[in-house]
Amino acid sequence: MSSPFEVKSFLRSLTHRPGVYRMLDAKHKVIYVGKARDLKKRVSTYFHRSHSSVKTEAMMAQVARVEVTVVNPEAEALVLEYNLIKQHKPRFNVLLRDDKSYPYIYASTEHAFPRLKFHRGARKGKGRYFGPYPSTRAVRQTLNELQKLFMIRNCEDSFFNNRTRPCLQYQIRRCTAPCVGIVDEAQYRADIDAAIQFLEGRNDTVVQTFVDRMERASAAQDYEQAARYRDQIARLKEVEAKQLVKRGDRKDLDVLGFASNGAIHCVTVMFIRNGSVIGSRDYFPRLPGETDKSRLLNGFVSQYYLGRDAPAEIILDVEIEDAALLSDELTERAGHKVAIRSRVRGDRARWLEMATTNAEQGLNLKAASNATIRRQFQALGEVLELDEAPERIECFDVSHTSGEATVASCVVFNTAGALKSDYRRFNLSPDSAGDDYGAMAEALERRYKRVVKGEVPMPDVLFVDGGKGQLAEAMRVLESLELDWLTVVGVAKGRARRPGAERLFRPGSDQAMQLPPDSPALLLIQQIRDEAHRFAITGHRQRRAKARRQSPLESIPGLGPKKRRELLRQFGGLQGVVGAGVDDLLKVRGIGRALAETIYNELHVDQ
Repeated sequence: MSSPFEVKSFLRSLTHRPGVYRMLDAKHKVIYVGKARDLKKRVSTYFHRSHSSVKTEAMMAQVARVEVTVVNPEAEALVLEYNLIKQHKPRFNVLLRDDKSYPYIYASTEHAFPRLKFHRGARKGKGRYFGPYPSTRAVRQTLNELQKLFMIRNCEDSFFNNRTRPCLQYQIRRCTAPCVGIVDEAQYRADIDAAIQFLEGRNDTVVQTFVDRMERASAAQDYEQAARYRDQIARLKEVEAKQLVKRGDRKDLDVLGFASNGAIHCVTVMFIRNGSVIGSRDYFPRLPGETDKSRLLNGFVSQYYLGRDAPAEIILDVEIEDAALLSDELTERAGHKVAIRSRVRGDRARWLEMATTNAEQGLNLKAASNATIRRQFQALGEVLELDEAPERIECFDVSHTSGEATVASCVVFNTAGALKSDYRRFNLSPDSAGDDYGAMAEALERRYKRVVKGEVPMPDVLFVDGGKGQLAEAMRVLESLELDWLTVVGVAKGRARRPGAERLFRPGSDQAMQLPPDSPALLLIQQIRDEAHRFAITGHRQRRAKARRQSPLESIPGLGPKKRRELLRQFGGLQGVVGAGVDDLLKVRGIGRALAETIYNELHVDQ
C-alpha cells in the first residue's frame, strides 16, 4: 500500500526549474499533465488558493499524488507534455479524438509519364506532394477535376506497364493513354506541368497556356482540338469561380475558429493552400469544466500541431500562452518559419471571421445531434421498460468467411454518440471457426470477465447481433459470470433483411418485439448494430488479408528471420523449400535435424 501524499513536504521539495507535472488519482491513473517554466510556482498554485475554474476544482478533488519530471530547456517540457498526453489521455487535458494523418495528392514526377494519386502517410517517395487536404472527399473531388481538365493517368505503374490498348479512362476522356503511345512524352509532360501549376494555385498561368494551345490549334485548322482546349478553359473558369477565396502571396496557412456553449467546444481548422481555401474540418476537444478560450486553444494547438506538419502561419483570434514556444518548436520540426498570430487584418481577418462562423455552425449541429441521440436513448429506455434512460450501450457482432479468420467486434455508444476509444475487436480461436454461437460466447466471455474485474465499465444495455441462438449463448455466459441481471437484447434481421423489419428478442420470451420503422429507439438500434457489423467485417478482412500474405515459414517454431531468408535463398523461393526433403534442408546453414524435420512436417501437414 502506498504512503499518503504529504502535500507540504512535496511542495517544499519542488524545484524552480522547468519541467512537466502529472496529477494522479487514487487508482494511480494520470488525470492531468501540465508543464511549467517554474515547477514550484505552478504546482503550488493548485494547493494554495481557491479555484475559479470548475474544471480545476473537480480535478483537485480527485488528486491523490503528483509526479514531476525536470527538463531543460523549456522546449523539452513542451514535447514531453505532448507525448505524455498522447500516452495517458488524461481526462482533464484537451483531448482530440481524430488523430489521423491528413491526405495529400501525390505526383510521381520522376516517372516519364507521371501519375496523380491519393496519398496518406509518410511523404518519402520521390515526386511532389500537394496538401494537406481536410478530408478524403476533398482529395477525391480534386483528383476528379484534374482528370477532367488535364487527362492525367491515375493507374498503378504495374497496370500502365502492361497495357496493349487504351482502357476505359481514355474512352471517357479522362486520360490521354500514354501507356500505348497515343500521346508522346513531351505533350504529356506539358499536361502534368499544367496540372501542377493548377495545384499550386497558378490558375491564370494555366488558362493562358490553354489559350495559347487553342490559338495554335485553330491556326493549324485543327478545329476539333481547338474546341477541346476551349472547353478546358471554360471548365477552368468554372472551377476557379467555385474556389472560396483567392490570395496573392500564396502562403500556406491554417485559420482556427472557435465556438463554445460551455459544455461542447468546437474548433474549426480552415485550410488555405496555395492561395485558395481548400476546405475545413471541425474538432470537438474534450476538457471537462473548462470554458476559458485561451487555455482551450493553447491545449488544442499544442496537441494538434506537434503531431503533424504545420503551415507557415497559424491564425487565431486570441493570444495563447505558449505561442512563442510552440512557434520555435514547430519551426524546427517543419524546416520553415511557423508563425502563430492573433492580431490580423485584411484577408486574414475575413478568413478568421469565416472560420468562426463555421465553428458556430459546427457547434450547433453537434448540439442538435447530441440532443437527438439523447432522445433516442430515452425512447430506448421506454421500449425496454427500464427505470431510467441508459447511459452506455454495447453491441457485439461476429464476422468470418466460411470459418476463416473469425473476428468479433464490440462497439460502445453513450449519449454523445459512438465512443470509439472503447471499441474492441477479438481475434477468436480456431475452436470457434464456423460456429457463430461459440464465437459470440467466446467474445462475450473475454469481454465481461474484464467487466467483472472492474477493468471495463458496465453497460446499461447489451445488444447481440442475431436471434434466439445468439441471445441464449449470451445469457449462458453472463449467468456464469453472475451478470444475468444485465439487460440483453438479440437483434435479428427481418425477412428479406430489410431495414425497419428487425426483430428484438428478450430473455425469457419466445415472442419477438418489432418496433415501428420510424421509432427513435429502432433508429438507434440500427445505427449501433450497423456500426458493430462494420467494425467486425473490417477487422475480419484485415486479419484474412494478413493471413494470406503471411508465409507459412513464419509460423514454424524455431525458424527465425535469418534462417527463413537463408532457406528461401538456397531453394529459390517457397516452392523450392516445400519440395525439399529433410536431408536437403539439413544442408542449409543453421538448420539441424530436429528443425529440418519440424519444417518438413509443418509444410506437409495436409499431405
